[in-house]
Parts: sequence; C-alpha cells; structure tokens
Amino acid sequence: MAEALSPARQGHLAMLAFSALIAGSFSLGGQIANEISPAALNAVRFAIAAAVIAGVIAARGGGFRAVAVAPWRYLILGGLFAVYFVTMFEGLKTAPPVSAAAVFTLTPVMAAGFGWLMLRQATTPRMGVALAVGAAGALWVIFRADLSALLAFEIGRGEWIFFWGCICHAAYTPAVRLLNRGEPVLSFTFGTLLACALVLLVWGWRDLAETDWAGLRPLVWITLVYVAVIASSTTVFLVQFATLRLPASKVMAYTYLTPSWVILWEMALGQPVPGVLILAGVGLTVLALAMLLKDEGAG
Repeated sequence: MAEALSPARQGHLAMLAFSALIAGSFSLGGQIANEISPAALNAVRFAIAAAVIAGVIAARGGGFRAVAVAPWRYLILGGLFAVYFVTMFEGLKTAPPVSAAAVFTLTPVMAAGFGWLMLRQATTPRMGVALAVGAAGALWVIFRADLSALLAFEIGRGEWIFFWGCICHAAYTPAVRLLNRGEPVLSFTFGTLLACALVLLVWGWRDLAETDWAGLRPLVWITLVYVAVIASSTTVFLVQFATLRLPASKVMAYTYLTPSWVILWEMALGQPVPGVLILAGVGLTVLALAMLLKDEGAG
C-alpha cells in the first residue's frame, strides 16, 4: 500500500484527473467562445475560483499569511495562467476543440525545455523519443491530417493564437517548483488564482463592463461555473500538487490524454467524432504518454 500511495503515484493520479477535467473546458468552451469575451469570462472565473479555494482554506482553519510572502511570485504565475486561458478561449472561436486540445499536447516538449532552463531537469533518451512521438501526433491533428497543409505549414488562426498561451502554460509548470518556498499547496494555489483574477480584472475591465450578463444563455453560465470550479480551482491545485512530486515534463505528459478525453466530451455533447486519420494522430499522443509512464518505472 505504501508503494501505491508514494508521492510519485499521487502525482500521476492527480494528473490523470487533471487531463479528464481540463478536457471539458475545450468542449464547453468551443460552444460558447463566440458569445462572451475571453477576458470577461476568465476574469469572473478566476475570481470565483479564488473565492472557492479561500473558502476551503477558511473551512480548514488555515491562514492566508503565506500569500503575503513575496507576492510577486504569484503575479508571475497568475500572469502566465491568464495569458494561457485567454488565448485558449480566443483560439476556440475558430479552432475545433479536438484541434485546440492537440495544440495543448505540445506543452510537454516545451515544458521539458523550460524544466531544463529553470531547474536543470534532464530529459532521458526515452523521454525525448516519447515527446517527439507525442508532438508528431499533435501536429497531425492540428493540420487536420492534411499532409499538404502540414508541408505548407498552414496553421489555423485559432491554433496559432492558442499556441502562444501553451508556451506560457509550459513555463508555468517548472515555475511552480522554482517559486514555491514550502507553502501548503492550497495556499499557493489561492495566491496564484487571486493574482490571475487581479491581472484579468485589470486587463479585461472594459470587456467586463460591456458584457450583457443578463442576456447570456444558460450554457454560458454552466460553462462559467465549470471552468471556475472544476477547470480552475481544482485543476490548478492538481497541477501544483503533481508538480511538487514529478518532473515538469512528466506532469505535462498527461496533456497527451486531453484530445482523447475531448473526443469523449464531444460525443457526450452530441458533436461529430473526428475522422479516422485524425484519430490516428490522437493515438500517437496516447502512445507518447504510455512511453513516458514506462520511463517512470515503479515510481
């Protein structure tokens, strides 16, 4: 039992849950992306998410003193997260959810690079091959299984916008370990969410004021609650929990499951399933995850 509950295993379970939960953001976000400003949506979602985590901390009798220590750290992490989520919903205005999820699967390669730059975390040959396989599968999906588009490097506008956000997400993962000073995960999560909310409130104040909140259809509110409680407070906690137990590249390796989860979400929401050629690219991303987990061994 001790082995099953080792820190590494806990990190893996956290990221498995993360990959399933985050996938819902792509499917739900794709359906409402053109109905509300990304800045307005994300400012409200992170304000709600920060309030949820604050309530959990208060209920557990914890304090908020840790957040006041070097608050610039949270502004860095919150700023990276803000860029990621705004570009995600901006990209979903034109990019199909499965394609956007494939862009997200490029983050392990970038996270490995940032992990080396920030923490000198080495990448083994097997990990390198696995990351390359995953990236190949992601690119195949991004280019819609169109070899001519791949050779011409014709990237959709939505995918290209979201790619820049994924760079920020990849940098965020090793930055958590670099900037954490031993604070409890909940406190560190609250500081990050609060900073992200403040950044977005300043950035998107005009969009917030111009949004017709009363006129939004129910699905927008359902999506807002989901991304605030599940895809923000819960997943930020899971990533920070896992990052303190696993190397950055292996934390991000679970993003390879996201396109598969998105396909299941799309089917559940009554959306069409991608073609067989595109599913082949998704299969490569799952193979990449399996290779990375095999490299992990018994840990």
